Amino acid sequence: METLDQYLEKQLKNPKFKKEWDELEDEYQIIQNIVEARLAAHMTQMELSELTGITQSDISKIENGNGNPSLKTLQKIAHAFGKKLKIEFV
Repeated sequence: METLDQYLEKQLKNPKFKKEWDELEDEYQIIQNIVEARLAAHMTQMELSELTGITQSDISKIENGNGNPSLKTLQKIAHAFGKKLKIEFV
């Protein structure tokens, strides 16, 4: 059975798939950073909700890629983890 990484590696060889993947990479990085920070803090979505004032359902949507968080929302989430939001062009 093929792992997710192996499947992804194979799919990224398809130019159409790679183009779509690359276009969504920034969004995936934001999602990954939020989820990793929350898990590292041993925090539930509900606890993050209570700290930020963002509803648990909206946090879930953000983490599942179904939300479109504003800059202000991302700042609230970063501050809840004791972090500063950093956005840069590279």
